[in-house]
Amino acid sequence: MNIKTYAGIPAVHAVIETSKIVLIPVPYDGTSTWQKGADKGPEAFLSASENMELYDIETGSEVYKQGIYLSPPIEGFTEPEDVVYQVHKRVKEYILRNKFVTIFGGEHSISIGTIRAFNECFDDLTVLHIDAHADLRATYEGSACNHACALYQASQETNLIQVGIRSMDVAETRVLDPEKTWFAHEMATDEYWMDSVIEALGDNVFITFDLDALDPSIMPSTGTPEPGGMLWYETLAFLRQVFKERNVVGFDIVELCPRPEEKSSDFLAAKLYYKMLSYKFEGVTSEQVFESNFNEPKKPLAKFNNQENDA
Repeated sequence: MNIKTYAGIPAVHAVIETSKIVLIPVPYDGTSTWQKGADKGPEAFLSASENMELYDIETGSEVYKQGIYLSPPIEGFTEPEDVVYQVHKRVKEYILRNKFVTIFGGEHSISIGTIRAFNECFDDLTVLHIDAHADLRATYEGSACNHACALYQASQETNLIQVGIRSMDVAETRVLDPEKTWFAHEMATDEYWMDSVIEALGDNVFITFDLDALDPSIMPSTGTPEPGGMLWYETLAFLRQVFKERNVVGFDIVELCPRPEEKSSDFLAAKLYYKMLSYKFEGVTSEQVFESNFNEPKKPLAKFNNQENDA
C-alpha cells in the first residue's frame, strides 16, 4: 500500500502525536470460504476516500481536522491466529495512547483481535455486531480464528448485540441469544427496532460492521452477499442514534471485496467510515482534548495469551 495519508488529507492532520483518530488497515483474507478479495479492501477503500468531499453536510463538520493517523497496515501474516494476535497488539497499543481506534479489513476474523483489545480496556463492553451472518461458530475448518467464528468469543465475554442477521447455521442457534438479536426479516416490519436495539446497549459500545449487512443493491462487492439487507439512510439513522446515545469507543468495518468494474461499493465504504467518524465527533471542536476513558487493562485470558504478554 503506497497511500501516505487517509483521504489525502494534509500531513498536519495526519500525524500520530496530534491525531485523535487512528485508522489501522488489515489487508487479510486467509479464511474466507467463498469469494476471495477482502485483502484488497483496505486499498480500495483508501483510494475511494481520496475522491470524497471532506465536508459532511448532515453534521456540518470536517471531521478530518480532528486528526486521522493512518497506521502502517498489518500484513505479511498467513496464519489466522497470528493475524488475530497482531491486530490485538496494535489496537491495544493505540487505545492506551488515548486514541479513538478504527480498523478497516480485510475479512471478519480480524475483529476477534480487535474486540479482545477493547474488552480488555473498557469495562462492561457491548459489541454491536451489524452483519448478515451470525458468525458464532466456536471453530470452523480447524480454527477458532476463522471468519465464521468472528463473534463467538464476544458472545461469551461481552454484551453482544446482533443486528441485520439473515443467514446462519443451525449449530449457531445454540449460541445465539434471541433476546439480543434483531433478524433482518423482523426489522423489515418493526418500526421501533432501532429504539429497542439502543435500549439493549450498555454505555461503552464497540461497533463491528460487516458490509454484507447492507443490501446487495447498494453493496454488491462483498465476499458473501445476502439479499434483504439494510439500506443507506436507515443505516445512517441508526448509527447516528447509537453515537448520540452511547459512548462508542471504537469500530471496525470489514468484508469489502472490491471488483475493478464496480467502484460504488468502494465509495460507499469510504463514505460510511467518514460518516461514523462525523457522528462520533459531532459538536466537538478540533481544539478540544479527546479522552477515550479506557480503564487499566484487564489481564488477557490465559487461553489467549500464547505469545508474550503485551498487556
